[in-house]
Amino acid sequence: MKDHATRSELTGTFWDRMSDINAGMLATPTNRARPMSHTLHDDDRTALWFITAHGTDIADAGKSGSAATYLVACQRNKLYATVEGTLDVVTDPKTLDDLWSPIADAWFEGGQKDPDVCLVRMTLSKAEVWATDGGAKFLYEIAKANLTEATPDMGEHAVLTF
Repeated sequence: MKDHATRSELTGTFWDRMSDINAGMLATPTNRARPMSHTLHDDDRTALWFITAHGTDIADAGKSGSAATYLVACQRNKLYATVEGTLDVVTDPKTLDDLWSPIADAWFEGGQKDPDVCLVRMTLSKAEVWATDGGAKFLYEIAKANLTEATPDMGEHAVLTF
């Protein structure tokens, strides 16, 4: 990790930027990666939440407590991460109500009350995170590296544990 940010600061940056990102690719050891929309819940900085349907690979993986990897690459929010953790299914109407969104509503005809709705929590264990400055800074660093043969400073990078 570069010297200009502490692990604590990068953890804060990770959560701040994740709150502005709404999708990534979720995979389990036995299921290929698929696009999923994550949600954060209150001030819980130990989990990502997903709303899916019962009978999907992700719901079944959650029911068995499977390991999972969530990949995030967002140029707009300047965050790239490989997030690891464990999935589990949560049956809690209040949490579902807190997390329900227009994105989830588009997938279920019966809304939150649809019997196919399945709430999955990914309890995080670690994340390898790259938080960049993006834009002009990126171009400057590439140009500087090409002129000086130095490695470009692409921002902050570390493995975070939760």
